[in-house]
Amino acid sequence: MTAAPAPSQTSVLPRSWWWGFLPFAAASAVHIGARAVEATDIAEPTKLTLMPLLAVAALWGARGVVRGPAGRMLPVSLLLAALFFSWIGDGAAAFFPAAPELPVMLGSFGVAHICYIWLLARYAAAGRIPRWALVFPLWWVLMLVVLWPALGGLAMAVAAYGVVLAGTAATAARCRPMVAAGGLLFLSSDTILACRIFLPEQMPDWTNPLVMLTYCAGQALIVAGVLRTWRDGR
Repeated sequence: MTAAPAPSQTSVLPRSWWWGFLPFAAASAVHIGARAVEATDIAEPTKLTLMPLLAVAALWGARGVVRGPAGRMLPVSLLLAALFFSWIGDGAAAFFPAAPELPVMLGSFGVAHICYIWLLARYAAAGRIPRWALVFPLWWVLMLVVLWPALGGLAMAVAAYGVVLAGTAATAARCRPMVAAGGLLFLSSDTILACRIFLPEQMPDWTNPLVMLTYCAGQALIVAGVLRTWRDGR
């Protein structure tokens, strides 16, 4: 990692670095809007552009922050791997049309969360896990209690996925507030999605765009927060 910059430069990334997030923000707005009006012909293809555009933003923002021997590229590689497997999860039905969609989604996002846990714990943590993070194991228990009757043969897979999802949120809680907020939003997105999949009759239509609103915001905050942490030299 590079040395920490002067205090006047640590509050935000340089303005020029934020340009990398604009394509992702624009694509997210189009996708979420399409979901809100049920324009599937727009929503489905734009969904597949989200994580690649966020990866571009991550690379744009990481330039010049991680330098030196090849081993120091591991943090960026982990960040890109988390976004790659998130992209595979987003496009599970398109990429693997012959496979059952939900298990592919769970497996892909499970790997993405393992990458995030490794990345945040090793390269972005600012302290210990706070006491309020005890809410995450409680969330896991509550979700299993609520969803278990509807899970069927996916019960163990959903339970395992819940562990790594909560693990990302708990590890993010160790990081700066931007990353912690991203972890909470990511968890919120998957919570809403799980209820839409397994308890569809209880979920109103407006939760459809809410899934992607919280997902896009969560992923972007994690990426931006990690980049700011690296720039601050923490």
